[in-house]
Amino acid sequence: MSAVIKTPAEIEKMRVAGRLAAEVLEMIEPHVKVGVTTEELNQICHDYIVNEQDAVPAPLNYHGFPKSICTSVNHVICHGIPNDKALKDGDIINIDITVIKDGYHGDTSKMFYVGQPSIQAKRLCEITQKSLYLAIEMVKPGVRLGDIGAAIQKYAEGFNYSIVREYCGHGIGAEFHEEPQVMHYGKPGTGEVLQEGMCFTIEPMVNVGKRQCKLLKDEWTVVTKDRSLSAQWEHTLLVTKNGVEILTLRSDDELPRVIEHSE
Repeated sequence: MSAVIKTPAEIEKMRVAGRLAAEVLEMIEPHVKVGVTTEELNQICHDYIVNEQDAVPAPLNYHGFPKSICTSVNHVICHGIPNDKALKDGDIINIDITVIKDGYHGDTSKMFYVGQPSIQAKRLCEITQKSLYLAIEMVKPGVRLGDIGAAIQKYAEGFNYSIVREYCGHGIGAEFHEEPQVMHYGKPGTGEVLQEGMCFTIEPMVNVGKRQCKLLKDEWTVVTKDRSLSAQWEHTLLVTKNGVEILTLRSDDELPRVIEHSE
């Protein structure tokens, strides 16, 4: 199985889906505060996607997932199921949004601070976002996925953090998860070669403690085995002729939508 190269018409649909996913994260920001439950955040996002965007929340009923968004708090790495527990001061939370519009997926996530985060939590979130940014800046035709994974790993491990290895980025388009798999660790010079027209996510999951994780009994929620904090950021990307376009760019991002490299 190799990556699906998108047609110009498909790319246009990916741009729309990506923009909608980004807008959900921008919309939900003011609601992420002390006392709100992740179930309330789920309902607000669901209503916005369905009623305002006339789109579909991709996680809902995906392989049996029961909610419309993923909410991963503190030591939850990914795939946290929204529930009735209220967020408290100092929590960090990843909200992961995937919308389907006209049959195409836009997938993105970001970290939010609830009240005042600890210095450790804030630093983890910032370093994880920087690892995503440095990976995005590498994307162009001819680069190998192993180069990207190795760069993320080297950066995060340089702060004595660890990279989760069991979960990865992925190709995306008409399907939620397509080829290739995008690892956040690896060896330079290995892995699939990027080509113009590929769409995929990069979504590093970085732990303060050890990299080992554990799947809870709900068969979705993944936590750090040592209960250390974990952070994740994600964007959906398009490989362009000489660089990359960030399809899920938000107004709070520090990168331009299109990054071009001179030949």
